[in-house]
Amino acid sequence: MRIGIDLGGTKIEGVALDRAGRVAARQRRPTPRDDYPGTVRALTEIVATLEAEAGARGTVGIGMPGVISPATGLVKNANSVWLIGQPLQQDLERAMDRPVRLANDANCFALSEASDGAAEGAAVVFGVIVGTGTGGGVVVHGRVLTGPNAVAGEWGHNPLPWAEGDERDGPPCYCGRRGCIETFLSGPGLARDHLRATGIAWSSEDVAAQAEAGDASANATLLRYESRMARALAGIINVLDPDVIVLGGGLSSLARLYRNVPALWGAWVFSDRVDTRLVPPVHGDASGVRGAAWLWGAADPA
Repeated sequence: MRIGIDLGGTKIEGVALDRAGRVAARQRRPTPRDDYPGTVRALTEIVATLEAEAGARGTVGIGMPGVISPATGLVKNANSVWLIGQPLQQDLERAMDRPVRLANDANCFALSEASDGAAEGAAVVFGVIVGTGTGGGVVVHGRVLTGPNAVAGEWGHNPLPWAEGDERDGPPCYCGRRGCIETFLSGPGLARDHLRATGIAWSSEDVAAQAEAGDASANATLLRYESRMARALAGIINVLDPDVIVLGGGLSSLARLYRNVPALWGAWVFSDRVDTRLVPPVHGDASGVRGAAWLWGAADPA
């Protein structure tokens, strides 16, 4: 049995998958924000509850914001800032009495969709999270690409390419820089852009709904968003040339992105044509937790 956990900024979700990949048990609870010991305790309790419900002991994989630093063994680059600098893997392995595999949540999302989702069978997959933050993960021939610095796929903290007008300075980012892709393409980034342009404080969901209802200002905000996403993904295509790009996170539900962004990105891709596909996820919100479970392969010990 494989247990996968998606450690999010607001909720923790866990599933137990049987050998066929079917869900044998599921748990969800709020994340103990700003409480590191509470987070470790919540993760441990979820695993115990899943094993009790499924009636078996399993391997544990966890998708997390940020990554474990190869240099220090501590959490880095997490927008759930109470995790930064903590020995999360060591503490979880001690509490759960077993090895635990951790990976960036965007890597887990990409692995799930590459394994049995929207990009199944593709050689090179780039998974994108556009939600509270903006992340990315790379899967090559079924394996997550991590890199020696554990930052492969972290496109959200590169500058927006081919910046125009007031994009050049860009909004401040929690990482300490300005103008990161995340500040434009995350849900809060879209809402902030609409507020700046119109003075109206709508959430990203409100902007999408109002654009669908015919509001011109909301549609203009989404047109800016689509241009920025097209430029940001063109940079990925120029470097990685993936077969498939899968969108995840709350903004991945915008159907217009799958039409409009590929129609735009050819202007910045260094090629005579672009055969990369932009697709929605098959597993939706469950991709992260399923991908965490798949961090353990079939040949790994249970």
